[in-house]
Amino acid sequence: MSIEIKTPTFPESVADGTVATWHKQPGEACSTDELIVDIETDKVVLEVVAPADGVLKDILKGEGDTVLSEEVLGVFEAGAAASAAPAAAAEPTAAPAATDADKVGPAARKLIEENGLDAAQISGTGKNGGITKEDVANFIQNKPAAPAPAAAPAVASAAAPGTVPVGERVEKRVPMTRLRATIAKRLVEAQQNAAMLTTYNEVNMKPIMELRKQYKDLFEKTHNGTRLGFMSFFVKAATEALKRFPAVNASIDGNDMVYHGYQDIGVAVSTARGLMVPVLRDTDAMSLANVEATIRDFGLRGRDGKLGIDDMQGGTFTITNGGVFGSLMSTPILNPPQTAILGMHKIQERPMAVNGQVEILPMMYLALSYDHRMIDGKEAVQFLVTIKDLLEDPARMLLDV
Repeated sequence: MSIEIKTPTFPESVADGTVATWHKQPGEACSTDELIVDIETDKVVLEVVAPADGVLKDILKGEGDTVLSEEVLGVFEAGAAASAAPAAAAEPTAAPAATDADKVGPAARKLIEENGLDAAQISGTGKNGGITKEDVANFIQNKPAAPAPAAAPAVASAAAPGTVPVGERVEKRVPMTRLRATIAKRLVEAQQNAAMLTTYNEVNMKPIMELRKQYKDLFEKTHNGTRLGFMSFFVKAATEALKRFPAVNASIDGNDMVYHGYQDIGVAVSTARGLMVPVLRDTDAMSLANVEATIRDFGLRGRDGKLGIDDMQGGTFTITNGGVFGSLMSTPILNPPQTAILGMHKIQERPMAVNGQVEILPMMYLALSYDHRMIDGKEAVQFLVTIKDLLEDPARMLLDV
């Protein structure tokens, strides 16, 4: 029985997608729910799996093609796995004259042509020795290291036909992914369309660090292995501050200002595909353990490419932490249509004046970028000071003072 393989249904915020990688080729057997093809959208990579045991019969949309919601990608033959397996196994012996081009996928072939490579020199890791886009990328990345030893004894051989000897000045051109292009577009739009301003402050992290040191083992034991980090304190402090300053929790829709009666805080997560901002829902009702567990889940799924569109929809405020990479200070860019974003940074020990005495304290710079069309400077500064006060005296979060 033939079954059409279709693109997943996109939400309203996603217009179309791109066929990223075909993990199966025509004639290959598939098991139920086995990954067949990845569809890359502006926000996430969606996976399309086999609807049943069978064989991928035909591919209608190649890698790099733009597809719409529920568009047919290929044809799947259900229940044909048993008959297809011997045929697939017989191909290498029955047709040994298959060319290298037959083993190269559309995306891999395009990359080979753009870089002037010889497919015969690339080792394929795909099915039946097929060359994937990743194989080509790895070959390009490792290519400069190979000719280095031979460059000294044989200068003449380095100047192969069609190449120019340029020493170690190697360049590589890689097409920008849809996700990376969308991130770039949104960040530029945020700077062009918003009256963005940034205010700074600093927070003494000693009280939080001492509290964490005192209770981290008990916390982890009580909450089934969930570790107590710093982000949960910032999320809870930001939640309390957002309740006190509703304009910072609002968004702009055309000429309307939309005030949200809930706090959905996005936490920026760095992944191999780019920056993603999954959202913590109703943070006012979340405990520190809930926040930490959810953020950890976001990080793991982001690393594995498992974050869904629903995870990143909405959000009334965003927190980004450049401190994990060593950033001492930065100016975060707004995440439209939100009107503010909080930037955390590296904890740095510095000499501080305390009651007329010099003390060495673990300090962190905080940055709040905000849209001046919606938020006045007074509100922005008071919002940031509120977060500072709550973090420097964590008991205030419990007492709501």
